[in-house]
Amino acid sequence: MYKTIIMPVDVFEMELSDKAIRHAEFLAQQDGIIHLLHVLPASASYTMSRFAADLRRFEEHLQQEAESRLTTMVSHFTLDPSRIKLHVRLGSVRDAVNELAEELGPIWW
Repeated sequence: MYKTIIMPVDVFEMELSDKAIRHAEFLAQQDGIIHLLHVLPASASYTMSRFAADLRRFEEHLQQEAESRLTTMVSHFTLDPSRIKLHVRLGSVRDAVNELAEELGPIWW
C-alpha cells in the first residue's frame, strides 16, 4: 500500500505501540519500509547544562537505551526486520519527523 512509513514511537511507553505496530504493518503490506523514530527531548540538554562534564555521558546513555528499546520493538513486528529502519533523534517530534521525511526524499506511492 505505502512504500515508506515514518512511525514516531515513545520507547519508554512501548505498551501504547501495539495498535500502531499492527496498523503500520497493514500499511506497509508487501514491500513497504517502516522507519521507527524515537525523539529524545532537547530539554534534557538544557536542564543538565550546569553539569557539562556529565552531559555528554547522559545523552549517550539515553541514545543507547532508546536504540536498545527500538531494537526490542522490531521483534513485535511480523515483517522481515530488514524492512524496519531505526532512528533516534534529539529535539521536537514535529521537527524530527519533518527532517527524516526530508532526508528520505520524495516518496512515490
